[in-house]
Amino acid sequence: MLIGLISDTHGLVRPSVIHRLDGVELILHAGDVGSRDVLIELSTVAPVQAVYGNVDDPHTPELDQHRWLTLEGWRIHVSHGHEVGSPGPKLLTGRYPDADILVFGHTHRSVVEWVGTRLVVNPGAAGPRRFDVVPSLALLRLSPGEATVDIVPLD
Repeated sequence: MLIGLISDTHGLVRPSVIHRLDGVELILHAGDVGSRDVLIELSTVAPVQAVYGNVDDPHTPELDQHRWLTLEGWRIHVSHGHEVGSPGPKLLTGRYPDADILVFGHTHRSVVEWVGTRLVVNPGAAGPRRFDVVPSLALLRLSPGEATVDIVPLD
């Protein structure tokens, strides 16, 4: 199964995002969506499940604080990460011990790190360029017993 991971769009869907997500079966948005229009545009590619970030309205019906999914035998948790302050792999794996894969955003910096047998992924920020980071998203490939992630830079 191929899943698109995206975060920190802040109201912007770059044309390269649609191209890079071509072929995914599901898109998980890890918050700071910025606008319902982002979810509508992403849903033209694949179904979208999204959480709210610290700049989103938590009362937006399409956005939850957390998403839990089980795909290909993997228990996946998605949140923005701001709920733990400064999110990172060790903090998140401690906070969500039942997750095999944790997807977060907030820092705008891409991360792919295994903590023991648990995979932690931040796809980076796909929206307006901020700080000294290259905008990016991630592609998560899942099969029973195997998970791989590629960080995909955006232009």
